[in-house]
Amino acid sequence: MRLLDSHLHLWDPDRLDYAWLEGPLRARFAVGELRASAIQGFEEQAAVFVQADPVESQTLDEVGWVSGIAAATGVRGIVAGARLDRGAATTAHLAALAAFPLVVGVRHLLQGEPDGLATSPAFLDGAALVAERGWTFDACVRASQLTDVAGLAAAVPELLIVLDHLGKPEVGTADAPRSPGAAWLRDLDALAAHPRVSCKLSGLPAEAGGRWDAAQVVPFLDAALEAFGPDRLMWGSDWPVSAVQPAPAGAAGRDDTDEIVAAGAREAWARTVATWAGDRGLDVDAVLWRNAERFYDLR
Repeated sequence: MRLLDSHLHLWDPDRLDYAWLEGPLRARFAVGELRASAIQGFEEQAAVFVQADPVESQTLDEVGWVSGIAAATGVRGIVAGARLDRGAATTAHLAALAAFPLVVGVRHLLQGEPDGLATSPAFLDGAALVAERGWTFDACVRASQLTDVAGLAAAVPELLIVLDHLGKPEVGTADAPRSPGAAWLRDLDALAAHPRVSCKLSGLPAEAGGRWDAAQVVPFLDAALEAFGPDRLMWGSDWPVSAVQPAPAGAAGRDDTDEIVAAGAREAWARTVATWAGDRGLDVDAVLWRNAERFYDLR
């Protein structure tokens, strides 16, 4: 089997500044760390790097750094950071990104933005510029913002959009699982009605705080399949964010807030999605490789 990770993060706090990093994630996650989290049993592996939200002034530096380690990490495409609501500054920034051959899309991180930003006139102008370049847009939102993404898709129908992490639904934990909520299901279906929107099967381990199992997440994968169909789903690891897990019970100095970055977490998520896809009779290679390859135009 082949594995194209549609949502890989890399960062190094010694090179760039990341205001949001804390705890076990405030460390380097680059070439050596990714090799330590290698997934066994897949004869061909590649990845799409998704911006890791350094301070805004270092967005181009991030793209340059990742371009330099792309061969060593299997990165075949870069989704760069870009604020789309800055008018002439957005135009200039997109032009600067075009100098990097690996850039295939952009992400303006929406999950922390006010509701409605994605449908504001300034943002829509920026999104249209992204579409004109033939690039994609990664929509990372909270579940309550799914309607904003649908509005963006309606206003800029030529823009290829992919929903990160299924829209971050509430999944609970393995010990206290949650069922898919009615509002999330309704808004997911409405978003999927736009034919140029796809969905990443990613991020649910992080939403569960690392305490997840297959039985817990399968209903959410099923909902994504029902909404988007098999040709608009792509696997992503969300590494290393989704690799954070509680420290083992009995670990020295452990308390209830201790977390670690688990080496096998990326592989566990890959195998969970692969098994689910096989059990549903899907084309596993499409979910694990071809859909992302087509969406990001990596061929």
